Amino acid sequence: MFSRLREDLASVHERDPAARSTFEVLTCYPGVHALIFHRAAHAAWRRGWHWAGRFISHLGRFLTGIEIHPGAVIGRRVFIDHGMGVVIGETAEVGDDCTIYQGVTLGGTSLYRGTKRHPTLGRGVVVGAGAKVLGGFSVGDGAKIGSNAVVVKPVPGGATAVGNPARILDSERDAAREQKAEQIGFSAYGVTRDMDDPVAKALHGLLDHAVDTDRRLHAVIARLEGAGIKFDDTAESADHFDPDRLSKMVD
Repeated sequence: MFSRLREDLASVHERDPAARSTFEVLTCYPGVHALIFHRAAHAAWRRGWHWAGRFISHLGRFLTGIEIHPGAVIGRRVFIDHGMGVVIGETAEVGDDCTIYQGVTLGGTSLYRGTKRHPTLGRGVVVGAGAKVLGGFSVGDGAKIGSNAVVVKPVPGGATAVGNPARILDSERDAAREQKAEQIGFSAYGVTRDMDDPVAKALHGLLDHAVDTDRRLHAVIARLEGAGIKFDDTAESADHFDPDRLSKMVD
């Protein structure tokens, strides 16, 4: 237990630039406290002491604002940052080295007892603030869930899921697209700079580019017409077009 606690403290100190010392992490980080309570609650739950496990879990929720069901399986070096409002359901599994931000729900969509109702997070998954991962599916190793995303389907390893309902930003077929996804498609605190949907933001960029192209084209036409070259849609104007004159103007 103490070896895992040392791992937790070291991982938090490494991943959070606001952490100034191991003592500060131990005494002031509710995510660490929630994991300590959960380990005790989970141990009781596995021994069949269900009421004791639920009561310890309830104390942890009361003191930290983080609700982890004692039946949930939490891996090593998991970092729950800030943590207020995090809910992790009974059949959820969180892999090693995952990072979970505030307001995250690892919830279920089924009411049937004895079934896998909650998600499984692979190693190194990052779940952004306010995201909801709902259902008994898997999120692959190294995947990222954007802020406020609502994920109801499996997420491949290394992928980024954003939006409501969440969709996968395809980063395998195009390296440039992967780089762009890292820039605008994921943030632990906001999907994009202005909280826009990534597809809508791309369309806005295309519209802005079209407007700028039209502006430049009108400026070129105005300069040419000012030099005596008239542009209209008649064949006569095309017959009178002098490419040598245009070349001299460009020079």
